[in-house]
Amino acid sequence: MKHFLKVAFCLFPLISLGQVNLSLKRELDSMYVLDQRYREYLSKISTSPALADSLKKALSISENLTGNLWTYQNRIDSSNLVRLEQIIGQVGYPGTALVGKPTDEAAFYIIQHSPKIGSYFPLVRQAAEANQVPFYLSAMMEDRLLTQQSKPQIYGSQVMCYRLITDKSKMECFVWPVKDAASVNERRSKAGFTQSIEANAQRLGVEYKPLTMEEVQKKYALK
Repeated sequence: MKHFLKVAFCLFPLISLGQVNLSLKRELDSMYVLDQRYREYLSKISTSPALADSLKKALSISENLTGNLWTYQNRIDSSNLVRLEQIIGQVGYPGTALVGKPTDEAAFYIIQHSPKIGSYFPLVRQAAEANQVPFYLSAMMEDRLLTQQSKPQIYGSQVMCYRLITDKSKMECFVWPVKDAASVNERRSKAGFTQSIEANAQRLGVEYKPLTMEEVQKKYALK
């Protein structure tokens, strides 16, 4: 234990018992900004041709703007994950007590946008149960993990997009099937979500229609 504390103090000199680690807080805030850097553009360019043109000029991209932006973002995500894993190994999950609000959400987003949700979800859930990260974020991660496992989600937070089996030139987005859909809004409220599944789907650009896994498997090319 003494050896661990020496390492932690060396790497993050501003940490102290019961106080926010300001050095780590600033670093995680910067990592979150990077996590959102191109995602913000990607969410807007489909409805803003002017923004798309400006980005092409600024980034010297002549075609496939979306693909290039995802390439840039994926590189950032990979780098962020490497650094976050180092932080977790040194001081544990950087939750509210360590980095304060809203920085306690940064680690969640970095993991949520990584290929290692399965590895880190237990740690995020543990942090949520200890009030070190908002519980609804843990719920979102659980939903995403279940969609990756081709299982029904619990809180209805995840929208997925797949091509139609009957016409693979067409792609549709939909709310991934929900377990016990009739009571999903009650579960969402208890978990801390502020919107119903219907309102959340609308926010994400789709209309909520309850689907079963069997219906999804018959209609969409999942692989």
